[in-house]
Amino acid sequence: MYDWELRLTSVDNNRVVRPLEWGTEWTAGWPGQNGAAADPEQLFEAWNRQILSASDSWFAYATPRDFRLERREVQVFSTREVPDARLEEKVSGTFAQYLRFTSSVHTPYAENNLANARWFPVRGRRAVVLLPHWNADAIAYTGLCHALNFLGIAVLRLSMPYHDIRRPAETQRADYAVSANIGRTLDATRQGVIDIRCCFDWLETQGYSRLGIVGTSLGSCHAFLAAAHESRIQVAAFNHASSYFADVVWHGQSTRHIRQGLETGLDLERLRRMWLAISPMSYFQQFSRWPRKSLIIYAKYDMTFLPDLSEQIVAEFEKHRLDHRVVALPCGHYTMGETPYKYWDGWELIRFLREGFE
Repeated sequence: MYDWELRLTSVDNNRVVRPLEWGTEWTAGWPGQNGAAADPEQLFEAWNRQILSASDSWFAYATPRDFRLERREVQVFSTREVPDARLEEKVSGTFAQYLRFTSSVHTPYAENNLANARWFPVRGRRAVVLLPHWNADAIAYTGLCHALNFLGIAVLRLSMPYHDIRRPAETQRADYAVSANIGRTLDATRQGVIDIRCCFDWLETQGYSRLGIVGTSLGSCHAFLAAAHESRIQVAAFNHASSYFADVVWHGQSTRHIRQGLETGLDLERLRRMWLAISPMSYFQQFSRWPRKSLIIYAKYDMTFLPDLSEQIVAEFEKHRLDHRVVALPCGHYTMGETPYKYWDGWELIRFLREGFE
């Protein structure tokens, strides 16, 4: 299994090693960030403490006024150096509806400032926001979306910041969503959470009142942070779950190129303090404020979200006596997307959402 996992993580050969950057300029739009110090590490430590003491303010937002549906041709937006021609051919000439709105978090990239969510509508009151994995192309999870439609659940498949159509022209991958730039990674995660909450605003205007969320890998992190600050989420599925953002980046097989940049100036303990504000482990008190049903899926042979990190999350769910189900699949992070594990994983997600909404 480990050999299979290593082969899959080696497919992408266009990962870029970027140097450690503090990115203090990314904090300019954050609420209440007025501190000043000569040492950027001290600044980020102080800012993380402040965010955690008032996270509802940090994840607050104004509902966009320009929600709109647009019909356009489906594109893959591959992150590979050489895109898969078969995928491009598969979607050529097909069209879909997309929800667009101006993100409440402004960045220097016009592409990223316009949120994008493919809309899979179905009549009824049940709907979920679905968050793909890091560097997912734009057609990943469409099979799951159609399966949920079959069960009477509408789906907004949200493009996370810096992904697919939101990717700046200067990048091949969603590098700016998770990188060796401390401030930008914090800002991208905040933007992802706020975009999710805006999607729920729109779903309510369309008559959906029973709401849920599904996130995979990085999408799982965004989903947990959103659920910790969003009372409307009644069911939540975390497909791959981990405790600390820094630990995943530091130990993960798929983020080893990011660690190369980070470890020129930071160790794991210090990095963990830099990214506490985007770590699920920091928000169980907030998550526990509202009753909901949760599903945690993790992989026993995961080399990206290490199993012990997932087990820390499970332990916190148990400690706080939260309503949850745990599934541990006998595969790895990437192999979960391969036959037969992708069908097993999909079945667990579908079964949970079908029962969770009942």
